[in-house]
Amino acid sequence: MRAAVVTALGQPLEIQERPVPQPGVGEVLVRIEACGLCHTDIHAAQGDWPVKPTPPFVPGHEGVGIVEKVGAQVTAHVVGDRVSIAWLGHACGHCRYCIDGRETLCESQLNSGYSIDGAFAEYAIVDANFAVSVPDGVEPFDAAPLSCAGVTAFKSIKVAHVQPGEIIAVFGIGGLGHLAVQYARLVGAVVIAVDIDDEKLELATALGADHVVNAAKEDPAAAIAALGGADVALAYAVSPSAFEQAFASLNRGGRLVCVALPADGTMSIPIFDTVLKGIEIIGSIVGTRQDLTEVFALHARGRTRVIAEGRKLDQVNEAIAELLSGSVAARLVFEV
Repeated sequence: MRAAVVTALGQPLEIQERPVPQPGVGEVLVRIEACGLCHTDIHAAQGDWPVKPTPPFVPGHEGVGIVEKVGAQVTAHVVGDRVSIAWLGHACGHCRYCIDGRETLCESQLNSGYSIDGAFAEYAIVDANFAVSVPDGVEPFDAAPLSCAGVTAFKSIKVAHVQPGEIIAVFGIGGLGHLAVQYARLVGAVVIAVDIDDEKLELATALGADHVVNAAKEDPAAAIAALGGADVALAYAVSPSAFEQAFASLNRGGRLVCVALPADGTMSIPIFDTVLKGIEIIGSIVGTRQDLTEVFALHARGRTRVIAEGRKLDQVNEAIAELLSGSVAARLVFEV
């Protein structure tokens, strides 16, 4: 099989021929149909974060495909099922976080395309219990970005406890942000989209944003204050300054939800304002299997649109350069 492989951190990926892996106990072999390119894949390939993956490895955690083989003791899936390969590749199932529904905080978790091989390949092995079923009516090309960008945006709306009529500022209209605009609208929020690209702001408007702010042309905190201030600010832009701008845009009692993971990931937050204004700062990491099931269900009902462009696996390095340049409207998806 062909796979895009990180052979050394910070180096271009290589397209290699590898043996088709075989499923072990509790695993399934998935023939990949599509896989989205997430900024996390780039962080993985470059070794940007404190816990670094070990080359060689295959990135990709927005995979969708068909189950071709099942290993021993698999009861969750049968051959022919369409499933997703998401960031959470495995969790222990018995720690306090797994038991109380916060499996993405499991300290024993394995992550697709990071600590285990992912879906930038023609085939991938997946823990059968963590391969979430893709329902009829959700095409693989859409299901791929929903498996990370969608579920991550969806979960950040959940943890913000948004109430109908609240004002939500979405910082960064990309793979996550364009979906967050839609999820925020679904829960009845007034949405302010913030970006530095007018075309992305036009996309946000087309997807239901009530207001837009170009942070390259005006102070976003002042512009949002003039619109009533934000009750919730969602930080999806891979820039520490965007996090600080998001904080500055908040009303009293507001919530800053931190989602993006910049490589130089520190932000300066004023303690005085945080305390006196009763500001909450929330970290939101991807979503659970149940969250992803809900994301797929919403999409199957026609409640969301995925904005994406197709690429071939051979174009992996060119696609990474495109994403880093900021020229991608929302998501790139490798059609395998």
